[in-house]
Amino acid sequence: QVQLVESGGGLVQAGGSLRLSCAASGGTFSRYAMGWFRQAPGKEREFVATLSWSGERSYYADSVKGRFTVSRDNAANTVYLQMNNLKPEDTAVYYCARSQTVYYDGSPQLRRFGSWGQGTQVTVSS
Repeated sequence: QVQLVESGGGLVQAGGSLRLSCAASGGTFSRYAMGWFRQAPGKEREFVATLSWSGERSYYADSVKGRFTVSRDNAANTVYLQMNNLKPEDTAVYYCARSQTVYYDGSPQLRRFGSWGQGTQVTVSS
């Protein structure tokens, strides 16, 4: 049973940066794609960025492309989300998730991800 624990959220001014981390325990981390999703109040959970099991392929939502970078450290069983030039519309609870199957290429289909973390709040003030 995998456990995912996110950290690194907080309050930041528009234009600032944050780096989120998601530490995984249980399972073989390196075999799974990992993803970041977010949910703002009153909205559905949405895809932010995903990374294939190999780390060779990444996907980004159009709204974050060029500002966010997803990466992984298999030795540390951790996936990161570097967020630069943050905007007020980035305010949300950010969740990491692991793919349901091994050796997944990371295509951002919500149903292909499970084992969600508890989330970390990111608030961007204008």
